[in-house]
Amino acid sequence: MNDAILLAVDGGLARLTLNRPARLNAFNADLAHAWRDATAEATSRSDVKVILLDAAGPAFCAGGDVIEMATSMGSGAEITALAEVINSGIRSLTESAVPVVAAAHGTTAGGGLGILLSTDYAVVGSRSRLGSLYANIGLTPDLSVSAQLARAVGQRRALQLVLQDRLLTADEAVEWGLVAEAVEGEDSAHEAEQVRARAEEIARFWLAGAAEAYGHAKRLVRSQPERTFAEQLSEEARSIGASMATPDAQARITAFAAASARRG
Repeated sequence: MNDAILLAVDGGLARLTLNRPARLNAFNADLAHAWRDATAEATSRSDVKVILLDAAGPAFCAGGDVIEMATSMGSGAEITALAEVINSGIRSLTESAVPVVAAAHGTTAGGGLGILLSTDYAVVGSRSRLGSLYANIGLTPDLSVSAQLARAVGQRRALQLVLQDRLLTADEAVEWGLVAEAVEGEDSAHEAEQVRARAEEIARFWLAGAAEAYGHAKRLVRSQPERTFAEQLSEEARSIGASMATPDAQARITAFAAASARRG
């Protein structure tokens, strides 16, 4: 792991922090490889039940580092190879049975939007702005933006975003269903703290509850497009049977039945 991304695990919570604040956490080769490795580790560790993704500095993620693209990554083949490295980390998050919450203060743009969409619950600040902006520099969407944006907000709204020079406000992002919540702060720095605090509150809620069941519920929803309707019904049936056999579910069902009997 290098310093471009930080990973800390404590009490079942893995915190992943994008850590290139001077470049608005834009992806270069160092961050791409660190992202791939950190997400793979976080989603494969048995002691990780929940993941919180946040970012250092004034912004969540500005996508790809255009300055480095222009100066040291001149060929399309290099860009494609680097995108595939980042894609590996995206798949680690989206294909796992670990719920992921994002604390996405400040700006999220370009490929950063794909990183945000790879989380399951996103909190932003009231000053946050979110958008595509690829065409501004003659590029096309990557890092899962074309794969996930329309699923999140619908095809027409996805097209509005990728075909305009537009950044959504926090309220618009909530209205569109792109993010779950927007929180306020006295200034940008305080707002970033509030975003992180709210995201951690959500992560702690998952941890205090049936974290494994939340994780598999996320897996069922995210993996659904890979199956027919009949196949999805079968996978739901298999999954609920498997969860029923867990000690956590047994304890919770017994407690629920006992509480119902007392009320009855």
